[in-house]
Amino acid sequence: MIDRRLVFEIYRLFQEGTKVRRIARTLGIDRDSVKRYLVNPHPPRPLIVRTSKLDPFKDQIQLFLDQAPSVSGAVLLQRLKAQGYTGGRSILGEYLQQVRPQKKRAYIRFESPPGQQFQIDWGHFGSLVYGTTPRKLYGLAVIEAHSRMLYAEFTHSQKQEALHQGLLNAFRFFQGTPREIVTDNMLTAVLEREGSLIRFNAAFLEFLRPFRIVPKACHPYQPQEKGKIEKGGIHYLRHNFWPLRTFTDLPDINRQLRHWLDTQANCRLHSTTGEKPVDRFKPEILQPLPEFTPDCRETLSLKVHSDFAIRFDSNSYSVPPWAIGKTVMVKADSQTITIYHQEKTLATHPRCWEKKQRLELPAHREAAFKRRPQEWLTTEVSAFISLGEEAKTFLEGLSHTGQPIKKNLARLLALKDRFGTPLFVQALKRALDHKAYGAHYVENILHQEKSPKQDHPPVQLQRQDLNRIRLEEPLLADYDAYILQRKD
Repeated sequence: MIDRRLVFEIYRLFQEGTKVRRIARTLGIDRDSVKRYLVNPHPPRPLIVRTSKLDPFKDQIQLFLDQAPSVSGAVLLQRLKAQGYTGGRSILGEYLQQVRPQKKRAYIRFESPPGQQFQIDWGHFGSLVYGTTPRKLYGLAVIEAHSRMLYAEFTHSQKQEALHQGLLNAFRFFQGTPREIVTDNMLTAVLEREGSLIRFNAAFLEFLRPFRIVPKACHPYQPQEKGKIEKGGIHYLRHNFWPLRTFTDLPDINRQLRHWLDTQANCRLHSTTGEKPVDRFKPEILQPLPEFTPDCRETLSLKVHSDFAIRFDSNSYSVPPWAIGKTVMVKADSQTITIYHQEKTLATHPRCWEKKQRLELPAHREAAFKRRPQEWLTTEVSAFISLGEEAKTFLEGLSHTGQPIKKNLARLLALKDRFGTPLFVQALKRALDHKAYGAHYVENILHQEKSPKQDHPPVQLQRQDLNRIRLEEPLLADYDAYILQRKD
C-alpha cells in the first residue's frame, strides 16, 4: 500500500500527460502499482494519524507567547509541566522555533494569472439562536485570486463534510475549478507539517482529486501567504456584510449574503485592481467541473429506535415503523436530513437546528397506529366507536394529539354513563366543530349544556374484570332506516 500523497501525485502527473513509466521512475514505485492506483485510487485501509504529547498544550503555548513573546523555553516547560505536560524539552524547543513571533520583514506582492488559484478561509461569527438553542456560526470564504471574485456561505459546522460541501458550492458558483487552492493549516486540510514537508488530510485530497486541483498550505502564522482572502474575504465579510443586520435562521443569512455578493461585494471597484471583480473574472479560463461531483453530505449509520425514529444531532427524525430495529444510512447537509435503507429513501426531513425536538411525518404516525391493533380492539374502543361516526372521528383526532387514549376513553365513557348517550353525542359534535380533542373538552361542554341526567353509576361487581366489560351502543338510526326500507 502507498499513502494518499503518492496517489495524489500519480493522478497529478498523469493528468499533466506524464507516461506511466516516467511516473513510476519519478515516484520510486513500480509500474504495476501506478496502473493499479489509476484504476482504483482508494486505499485498502485507513490512514493512521500519530499525535504528539505537545498537541493538547499548543493553544496554551500560544497564549503564553501572546503575553510574553520572548519568554524562554525553560520557563514555558515549567508552566506546562504544572498543567500536566509529560513530554521533553527538545520537542518544545522545535515547536517554539516554528511559532515564536518573528521580526517584521518586507513582503513581495504577487499576482496570480486568471483561473490559477483560489484562496479559502474560515471565520467565527458568534452564534445563532433557535428557540432556546444557540448554534455556533461559521463563515467560509473563497476568493479567485486574480479577479478577487468572492464566494461565501455560513454554516453551523467546520467539519470535513462542511468544508467539502462549501467548496463544491463555490465551484458551482464560479462555474469551474482552479489549478491550485491555498489554505491554512486547519486539520480538515493539513494533518501534519515539519518545515516544508506537509502531510495533507487524506479526505481533503480525495475530495480534490476528481477536480484536478493541487493544494498548497501556508506556513504557520504567515497569513500574508493568502493575503487576498485575509483582507478580501473574512475581514471584508465581518466589517461590510455583518454589521447592522438581523437574521432568523441559516437559510435567511445565506439569502442575504448571496444578495450582498451579487449587488455589493463583486460589483464594487476593488482598491487594488481598480476593476470590478465581476468584470475582471474570466470563468472560461477555469477548469470545467467533472460530469459527476462527489456527495459531500455528512453520513452516519444509525439504528431505528422503538419510537420509529433515529437520533441525530440531539433530535429525533421519524421513519416508517417497519424499520424499527434496523440500521439505516443517514445523510445530512445544512438544509435536509435524508434517511436510506438499502439504497431506498425512507424519509426526508428539514434539518432542525434546535435540540431535543421530534420531527415526524404524519404518514409515519398513521402507520404506527395501524401496527398497534391491541389498542384498537379493546372493548372500550369498540363501545365508544359504536356511538356513531362522530365518536369514530373524535377518536381518530384524539390519537393524533399524543394524549393517552386509554385514560381519555375511560373518562369519556364515564361521561356517557352520567349524562346519557344523546347529550354525550351532541357534546362530541360540538367538540369536533372546534377540533377540541380530549375528554376534558367534552366534559366542559356537557357541564355548560346541562346537568347530568343519570347521577347513579352502574352496579359494581366484586370481580373488577367484569366491571370493565363494555357493550356496544345500538344505533337506532340504523333500525329506522331498515324499517323504512321494508315499508318501501
